[in-house]
Amino acid sequence: MFINRFHRSRTLRCRTLLLLSALLAILGLPLSIRSGLPVYAAEPKSTQPTKSSIQQGQAAGNDPLTEPYYASVLKTWQEQNIPNAKSDVAIRATTPSAQSDPGSTARGSLEGKPDVLLWKGSQASWIEYQFQVPAAGLYEIHASYHPLPGNGVGNPIVWDVALDGRRPFREASSITLYREWTDARPILKNEDGDEVRPRSYELATWRVKPFIDSEGAYAEPLKWYFTAGSHTLRINGLEPVALEELRLVPPQKIDTYSEVSASYPLTPPVQARVLTLQAEDLAYKNDTSIKLFYDTDPRTVPESRGRITYNTVGGRRWLYQNQEIVWSFDVPESGKYKLALRSLQNAIAQKSSFRNIRIDGKTPFRELLDYRFPYSSGWKGTVLQQENGTPFEFYLTKGTHELSMAVNHAPIKPVLLGIDDLSGQLRLIEQDLRLLTGGLVDRNRTWKVAEDLPDLPDRLEKAISSLLSLSAALQQINGNKDSISQGLATSAQDLRTLLGKIDDVPYYADQITSMNQKISNFIDTLLQQPLQLDEIYIAPSEERFPKMEASWFSEAVGSIKNFFYSFQDRDSLNNLDDRVLNVWVQRGRDYVDQLQQLADERFTPDTGIKVKVNLLPTPQLLLMSNAAGVQPDVALGLTQDLPVDYAIRGSVADLSKFPGFQELYNQFSPGSWLPFYYDKGFYAIPETQSFLVLFYRKDILEQLGLKVPQTWADVTAMLPTLQRNSLNFYLNSRDYTPFFYQNHSDFFEQTGLGTALDSPQSFKSFKQWTDLFTTYALEKEVPSFYQHFRRGTMPIGVSDYNMYVQLAAAAPELNGRWGIAEIPGIKQPDGTIERWAGGGQRTGVIFEASKKKDQAWEFLKWWVSADVQAQYGNDIEAVNGVAFRWNTSNVDAFARLPWKREDARVILEQWRWYKDVPNLPGGYFMERELRNAWLRSVVDGINYRSSLETAVLDINRELRRKQQEFGYVDPGGQTIKTLDLPVVSQPWEGVNRYVR
Repeated sequence: MFINRFHRSRTLRCRTLLLLSALLAILGLPLSIRSGLPVYAAEPKSTQPTKSSIQQGQAAGNDPLTEPYYASVLKTWQEQNIPNAKSDVAIRATTPSAQSDPGSTARGSLEGKPDVLLWKGSQASWIEYQFQVPAAGLYEIHASYHPLPGNGVGNPIVWDVALDGRRPFREASSITLYREWTDARPILKNEDGDEVRPRSYELATWRVKPFIDSEGAYAEPLKWYFTAGSHTLRINGLEPVALEELRLVPPQKIDTYSEVSASYPLTPPVQARVLTLQAEDLAYKNDTSIKLFYDTDPRTVPESRGRITYNTVGGRRWLYQNQEIVWSFDVPESGKYKLALRSLQNAIAQKSSFRNIRIDGKTPFRELLDYRFPYSSGWKGTVLQQENGTPFEFYLTKGTHELSMAVNHAPIKPVLLGIDDLSGQLRLIEQDLRLLTGGLVDRNRTWKVAEDLPDLPDRLEKAISSLLSLSAALQQINGNKDSISQGLATSAQDLRTLLGKIDDVPYYADQITSMNQKISNFIDTLLQQPLQLDEIYIAPSEERFPKMEASWFSEAVGSIKNFFYSFQDRDSLNNLDDRVLNVWVQRGRDYVDQLQQLADERFTPDTGIKVKVNLLPTPQLLLMSNAAGVQPDVALGLTQDLPVDYAIRGSVADLSKFPGFQELYNQFSPGSWLPFYYDKGFYAIPETQSFLVLFYRKDILEQLGLKVPQTWADVTAMLPTLQRNSLNFYLNSRDYTPFFYQNHSDFFEQTGLGTALDSPQSFKSFKQWTDLFTTYALEKEVPSFYQHFRRGTMPIGVSDYNMYVQLAAAAPELNGRWGIAEIPGIKQPDGTIERWAGGGQRTGVIFEASKKKDQAWEFLKWWVSADVQAQYGNDIEAVNGVAFRWNTSNVDAFARLPWKREDARVILEQWRWYKDVPNLPGGYFMERELRNAWLRSVVDGINYRSSLETAVLDINRELRRKQQEFGYVDPGGQTIKTLDLPVVSQPWEGVNRYVR
């Protein structure tokens, strides 16, 4: 009632809410509604560089979330008729005017360069240069650089660049210089004749590259405005690199095709055959995650013939910003040529992909800055051509040339910005509706929107107009309709329907929320630009290209061949070879191939035990194979709930009975063994282990004056500040283990015969968990924390290993602006903070039916050993990139993998508090009913105690039913035997020697 008095105008509501939130902050109380105010009340920043000097240690740059985008800054410069520069300005790298850590740099020589700067810092540091610019104008900045061994496999060199004390535009915070990689040759084959995907090796060499945007949002290098006179350039970075020179260069003018072709020299027709390049035989690439792929189309070269043959490149591993592939080729004589590619672009229905195509490092003409590859359901011959269908001609001189193609987001950048702005509009509408209704939908109440929210119709009209404009723009960019443009148009129709019954809109706040989530998710799809290539053709202008598509007859023949190839049983799980150790792995093909290769190289020569590794598509096959009497000796990659399920039924072996188990047990944290314990035995070993850590945006927390929270009390204390700025804290509603374990509550009694969720500590834990979503207004469902974190709307939250690799692999613009910390905990009377949490594991088991248990045990011990885990982790990341970072459960191996030093320390500190949930007969019901209890309390508003008591009754009922089934309790309810669960109450000290 208090707030509803002030719904006559938006301004008055905002002022009232500011006063209310300030009062609550003073009283130390939470603010459970968000204001809808702008994120920051900062004054607009000038886009003109200043000449103020930078003091030693001062933070470079302004707030990246309020800085203007490069596109708007460039438009301002163009409107002011600022000319392009006419001459170069050289800056010697060996003479910085200041630096944060003199010990991180040194002068030296490297690969033919006698005087270069060796910047070897392994943590964030900066260097600074002062120089004179003779004439005002727009420049590009080029760097002559040589990557040094980095802090992680494949990490590019990302810099935060400031001119005269500030960034001129937002994109300056993530300038990226890429490393270069090549694939090992020849491609090896396994015993079945299948090719093994090659690993990547870095080609560390000197390169001169312009400063570009790390998000690939602009087809040309970034331009920078300098006035005449003295300037200061500061570079912040953390990847080791050698620098020879920075150079201000006049921007290159890229003419249109008609202008370029008019300047070609008159030459006779080239007398040469068509040059065919196999796309998989690339010269180099700038990202290790660009991979070769196996294709069975009958026209694809080389033909697969029923074997895994890596005969194409790209696809869904060549779709993110700036990923570039380079091919080398020789031209027999100077003259005019044309280009074509055999391509497949069918990953996302009706959506086009774009590539920046260069020859010898330069874009030949403007039409190739962002060349479009339309969607097609099958392989197509794509000729690089004009809109009228006439092929482009390229004048090439005799000799060696390079052709490169890089993923480009420039055409869709305006749509991405429009969606981001639209999302903000809808979020403000949603917030105002929730302020109006108090977050409750009461259909018995009549609203008068003209009085309560008089500006709502205009804001909905504006959102509808934005949706329709974005839909039309996307259709034009894409060349036709796709699911995203249609989704935007459909959302506009939905809003139009709401606008027609304006007084009913408050009832549909949730519908607007869902619409906003759907629209925000479009960004993920738009950023994906997949393209798969088989062959590249370079033909004299007068020559015909070869036939690039399979005929209907060859398609039919190929289908028949592939049908018969499918009967080859080398990958069949039905016929097991009794002469070898059969290992089934529930992971992708890359993981399987890498394990087979490692076993052939190390395990078999050392032990004489031959191993056959097969891919297990789904764990359900283990049940079916058991029924058929066909089981492997070892299974790897199983989720942590499966081993005890199999152990209850006598399907897997008790590993604690094998020699040397205790030594192996001590290599892992005690809390990681809890899910594998059953009836005084352990039935699996931990292979990989996820972790919960706190992710936070350093830049946003600093701007808000907030510190990284150490306890949950600190979290609730920071929420008013976050929510006043339309921000929030993220917590996955399924992450419940921290609250129960940190409050000294267990999920099951120590006997294993009943749940412990009816204890006073459990009720306290459940209330703390649910209060965060009710009293403190955390979001109940968040489709993508990664996207919210990236955009800054959720600058802090608890997440897992998958979030880490996403940020490391696909968010280079945030480099240096985010960090991780241990999750919030609960302070104990002695002042210590307990941070217990689970995380989830993948496991390995030995099957009871195996006739080679001793050999299987030797293999398992070998597989989880530190040396093998470290080599496997480094190899799989070298082949597939940082997105395949191996999260081993072996702490010794973890310490040898390429984690950032500060991140590894945080993960290790959190590791000491790792404690997962035991599995026991009927235990699956606990998680299900705990989730139901959360829904009853948070969504339905039922009292937390009543909700949890209902869950306790249901869990105990299912536990008792299963205990009777498996002989722990007799039909009369009398206990026959107990499970005697292990007790883990102290943090693991095994990490101490790795934490520095």
